[in-house]
Amino acid sequence: MSSSENGKHEGFTAEERAAMKDHAQELKKAARRNSRADKAAEAERDVLAKIAEMQDSDRIMAERVHAVITASAPALAPKLWYGMPSYALDGKIVCFFQSAEKFKARYATLGFSDQARLDEGPMWAAGFALSQVTPEVEERIAELVKRAVG
Repeated sequence: MSSSENGKHEGFTAEERAAMKDHAQELKKAARRNSRADKAAEAERDVLAKIAEMQDSDRIMAERVHAVITASAPALAPKLWYGMPSYALDGKIVCFFQSAEKFKARYATLGFSDQARLDEGPMWAAGFALSQVTPEVEERIAELVKRAVG
């Protein structure tokens, strides 16, 4: 949430409000779907459509991230989450791709929820900045998502 220079609360940013609207639409759409197979197929189509809408640099990274995650952790089901491509296990979000454009950031993010089993001692990373997806980055993503699902 944003604050003005004098410290007063100004509410959610336009990007945050848009993400909340996206999430409300995602929930309504999911409730209208019939079978589990229909839900899974349509959810993946929604993710691919959202990726296709992204600006070139974000789209290219999101396509690679999607391919790596679906190949490395087939138990994760693609779905939209607050307008972002995400991947869930038993209906709970494990990881997501946030485009740089979505929140006007200088880099995209691969994020992990508390459902991800990435624990390493008393502190560990739950988000990774992405400026490009190289073969080395693909290997690291594959390792992370495999570990995240246990």
